[in-house]
Amino acid sequence: MNIKSCSFNQLKPLAVIILMTLLFALPGSRSLHAQTNHTGDAQSITALRNDIKSDTRLREVRTMAQKLVASGFTAGSGYGEVWIRDFNTFIRLSCKVMPLDTVKQKLLLFFKMQGQDGNIIDGYIPKTKASVGYDYIYSSLAPGLAGHKNTVETDQESSLIQAVYKYIEVTHDQQILQEMIGGKSVADRMEMALDYLMKSHYSKKYGLLYGATTADWGDVQPESPWGVVIDSNSHMAIDIYDNAMFLIALNNFLEMEPAKHRWEKVQKDIRKQVRRVLWDAKNQKFRPHVYLNGSPFPKDFDENKILYYGGTAIAIQAGLLTKKEIAAVNQQMVAGVKAAGAPSIGLTLYPTYPAGFFKNKGMYPYGYQNGGDWTWFGGRMILELVRNGFVGEAYQEISPMLNRVIKNKGFYEWYTRDGKPAGSGSFRGSAGVLFDAINALETWAAASN
Repeated sequence: MNIKSCSFNQLKPLAVIILMTLLFALPGSRSLHAQTNHTGDAQSITALRNDIKSDTRLREVRTMAQKLVASGFTAGSGYGEVWIRDFNTFIRLSCKVMPLDTVKQKLLLFFKMQGQDGNIIDGYIPKTKASVGYDYIYSSLAPGLAGHKNTVETDQESSLIQAVYKYIEVTHDQQILQEMIGGKSVADRMEMALDYLMKSHYSKKYGLLYGATTADWGDVQPESPWGVVIDSNSHMAIDIYDNAMFLIALNNFLEMEPAKHRWEKVQKDIRKQVRRVLWDAKNQKFRPHVYLNGSPFPKDFDENKILYYGGTAIAIQAGLLTKKEIAAVNQQMVAGVKAAGAPSIGLTLYPTYPAGFFKNKGMYPYGYQNGGDWTWFGGRMILELVRNGFVGEAYQEISPMLNRVIKNKGFYEWYTRDGKPAGSGSFRGSAGVLFDAINALETWAAASN
C-alpha cells in the first residue's frame, strides 16, 4: 500500500498508532518528546517556563475549578450522589475551598455506610432523592442516607483509602485515622476494605484483583443494557486500572499505617504481577483484559489492539512504568488522538469497541466510556507527565482541555469526538484533576533554573 496516497480510514487502527508513533519520532517532526526531553537546553526550558507563567488560561481555569468545587460534593449537576471515585479526585481542592470539618464528615460517611464484610459503596444520596434504579444500601450509622454500589467495579475501596491519604496530605489531620465509627477506627476500617478486596476479588492464579469486564476504568459491562451490576452473564477479568488503583491504595495505607507490615508483601506481589501478567513489553502497552473464564467478545476480535488511556495514566501514578515506557505510551496516546480525530488525550481508549459490543446503547463507538473524551482521566495523565519530567508534553496536551473549559464556560463530564460537551455539566472530577495539573505546571515554571 502506498502510504502517501492512503487515508487513515484505510489503515487498521493499530497500524495507525504505529505509523503515527514512528512519524513523531522522525528528526525535524513536531515530537514533544524531542523538543523537551532530548533538547532540554537552558534556553528552551526558560522559554517553556515563561510560556506557562504568561498563560492566562491556566489561572482562569484554576479559578473556575475553585468556584465549582466550593459549591458542593456531588459528582456533577447530573448526579444527586456523592461518589467516592469522583470525590477522591477533587478532595484536595475541596480541602482548600470548603470548611475542613465539612470535608471530613463527607468522607467519614463512606465508612459509616461500610458493609460488614468491609466493602465500600460507590456513593450516597438523601433517601428522599433516591430515585435511580439501584438496590439501595442503608446504615443505622448514617440515617437519612441511601447508598449504592456498582458491583462491576473494583475501585471503591481503593478510592476511599486514597481520599483519606489526600485529606491528611493537605490538612495534616492525622487524628482522622483514630476517629471511631461503629466501634472501629478509620484505620481499622481501611484495613477491612483491603481485606474485602483480597477475599472477594483476588485471583490466586494470577496474583491480581479482578472485576467484571468493562471498558478501561468504566463501570458498564457489555452483557446487560444498564451494565453496572454483576450477574450470571458477567465475565470476570483482570485489568490495569483496578490493580493500579489498588497498588496506590496500598502505598498510601502503608505510609499512613507503617506498622501494618503484612501489607508490604501484598504490595510487592501486586507490583510484580502487574508487570508479569498485564504489561505487553513488545507493544509497550497494557493488555486490556486477562479473562478468568472466557471473554464476552467474539473469538475473532483482537482486543489487545486497544490502548487503555485512563488505566495507563493510573499505572504511571502507581509508579509501574519507567520514563522510557511513559514516553512510549504517551506517544501512542497522541497518535491515537490524531488517528481518531478526537479532542485530547482524555480519549478513553483507542481504537474503540465496535458497535453492538455493549448492550448499553450509550456505549457506541466514541460514546461515553467507549472512546468518549474525559478530562477526568486526561488531566491525571497531564499531572503524571509533569511529575516525570515531560513538562513540554504536558503543557501542549493540556491545551485543548483548557480551551474547551473556557469555551463552554464550565467543566463537562465528557466530550464527543467532534468536541461537543456531553454527560453531566459542572463535573467536579474534571475540575479537581485540572486544578492539580495546573498547580503542577505552575510550580515547575516557578522553580529556579
